[in-house]
Amino acid sequence: MNFDNKKIMPRFFVVIVLMSLGGLYILGNAAYLMFVESEYWTQVSRKLVKENVPIPAKRGNILSADGQIMASSLPEYKIYMDYVASDKNPETAKELQAWRDSVLMADLDSISRGLSKIFPDKTAGYFKKRLKKGKKLRRRNWQIYGRRISYIQYKECKKLPLFRESPFKGGFYAEEFNQRKKPYGSLATRTLGALYASKDSARYGLELSYDSILRGKEGVSHRAKVRNKWLSLVDAPPVDGNDIETTIDVSMQDAAEKALLKQLKNINGDVGVVVLMEVATGDVKAIVNMTKCADGEYREVKNNAVSDLMEPGSTFKTASIMVALEDGKISKNDFVDTGNGQWEMHGRVMKDHNWRRGGYGRISVPEVLMYSSNIGVSRLIDDNYKDHPEKFVDGLYREGVGIPLNIPLMGSGEPRVRRPEKDGSNWSKTALPWMSIGYETQIPPIATLTFYNAIANGGKMVRPRFVKAVRKNGEIVREFPVEVIKERICSPKTLDDIQEILEMVVSKGLGKKAGCKDFKVSGKTGTAQVAQGKGGYHGGRMKYLISFCGYYPSDRPKYSCIVAIQKSGLPASGGGHCGPVFSEIAQSVMAKGVYRDVSEASDSASVFVPDVLDGDLNATRAVLKELDIPFKQDWSTDKGGKSVWGKAVNNGNAVTLRGDNTPMEIVPDVKGMGAKDAVYMLEGRGLKVKLEGVGRVVSQSIPPYVKYKKGQTIQIKLKR
Repeated sequence: MNFDNKKIMPRFFVVIVLMSLGGLYILGNAAYLMFVESEYWTQVSRKLVKENVPIPAKRGNILSADGQIMASSLPEYKIYMDYVASDKNPETAKELQAWRDSVLMADLDSISRGLSKIFPDKTAGYFKKRLKKGKKLRRRNWQIYGRRISYIQYKECKKLPLFRESPFKGGFYAEEFNQRKKPYGSLATRTLGALYASKDSARYGLELSYDSILRGKEGVSHRAKVRNKWLSLVDAPPVDGNDIETTIDVSMQDAAEKALLKQLKNINGDVGVVVLMEVATGDVKAIVNMTKCADGEYREVKNNAVSDLMEPGSTFKTASIMVALEDGKISKNDFVDTGNGQWEMHGRVMKDHNWRRGGYGRISVPEVLMYSSNIGVSRLIDDNYKDHPEKFVDGLYREGVGIPLNIPLMGSGEPRVRRPEKDGSNWSKTALPWMSIGYETQIPPIATLTFYNAIANGGKMVRPRFVKAVRKNGEIVREFPVEVIKERICSPKTLDDIQEILEMVVSKGLGKKAGCKDFKVSGKTGTAQVAQGKGGYHGGRMKYLISFCGYYPSDRPKYSCIVAIQKSGLPASGGGHCGPVFSEIAQSVMAKGVYRDVSEASDSASVFVPDVLDGDLNATRAVLKELDIPFKQDWSTDKGGKSVWGKAVNNGNAVTLRGDNTPMEIVPDVKGMGAKDAVYMLEGRGLKVKLEGVGRVVSQSIPPYVKYKKGQTIQIKLKR
């Protein structure tokens, strides 16, 4: 085949020239866009793209030891109106603005009435005025209702004219928040913690201590207009927070709270604390903190169990006697003279509680603890350690008393057990006798319990544990093992002696009221005067810290517990006032499953299910499905998605939705409904409704299931 090279070369030359010119044209346009029109296109991109829009992550749940939800996040919303329509095409934006304004004004009355039905605390007139004002001011983020609203209320709003349109067309939009809910109300609330509602950030308790685990990681998205439609494009999806499995047992927590609250009311206590611990693991099964408020009611105000640094009083005597036994200074067969109940100790008079009755005289070492003799303990310690008080304090630390517990709760206090300086500058001759009976030291209740738990645990001291595991989608992704603080707090011989004595305190001594008929209990009573600021222990009405700390069953300890109450004035008795609380809790826990059903502990005022309002059952069903809450549907027809009115009944395990088939000419039973549903149902029958109060319907002026006349007025009373 022959080729004519002279003909081919001009053709290649033409192609090369055309390609070169095309390339130069492209480069020229690129340069023009970069240097001449760069500012214009930058402004356009800013209008069309909204970068780095955070996508909130769902906060993890806080679970009880048996998987019950103790704190969870549910969505809440703030609703707004954007009165300024926007589009890159000015003509399109102008047309959209005209349409939005005309629809708003045409349906203003309908929208206002609809909002008033959804939020009955505000009138239709209020919403009409509010919406018109926002339109006049041309605000882009005009808040329609002043408070956060529920998912159900938000969905109802989306049914209204204009509001049902997309945010970019109709202007109605919502800001979503995760609201923390507690199905068991105030149960263990100071330990579980709380969030700042406005910021959804942790304030205190386990919510704060494990915030990084619960919070998760928010995602990132941006909005861009593609083919004249706004799209939300996800750059990085959110990572939902993990759940934490606590050691709290709901039924034990409830039993402890009820027992303590009853006694606080009986004796007019100021502050009450209960901590219940599993001996082998240190798991805190229940922790109660109750403070008497100005209105006379008791509430969880502060986590006193872990934060209060107070002189423990006579529960400390066990540690003092243990030091002397371990050092071989005394034996359980020794005796000490306590005289007539009063004894001078380096210029100060030490008294026993029965000094007015002549005291105990000569008693044995076990009897010293059985009868909680101040003189007996202080004499045994002072006689053996007064020349070397540092050896006594060293013995306390050797036992684990005074060791920081490093509890994972903000604000937790650490024991303060003073060591004598070599020059004696921080010590006096009376320091040792009074320290030995529980003064001159500050120890939070949970630290005292940790020491007694070690006695029950064969001498092994374990750290109190509040969280056992981290879960993701139900699967354990991290475990928190039992932490041993000290393998042995004393020798087996000393431990045997102390265990025997503590059992005698309950069976024969001042701790009898802490005993249980079905099993043996061991422990120690405590009563201490509380220093009143600069006035010390004098002036005004005396305050006392009374307590009982122990464990059960004595032969094979399963649980340890401390009950501590602060009260003003006499009588004040650790055994007499705290012992019965300990006994009631112990019997309840050992008979777990008989005392109370877990569901009975649920706070009936909680909005986190299982308490569901009567009303539109289709709407209720949708929400229960969304929240994955078990329910049973008890109506025959679905009415094609239309409203089905009826009752929501909680049977403990699920919510039963029962349809109401009341004929339209008959007055329905609206008791138990919210105001919105009740008004909607009654007005739908032609009745005029008058409301009184807030909450749910408790009575109606026209009784249910009777005939009525259209236009007749019915008054319904509501109560929280």
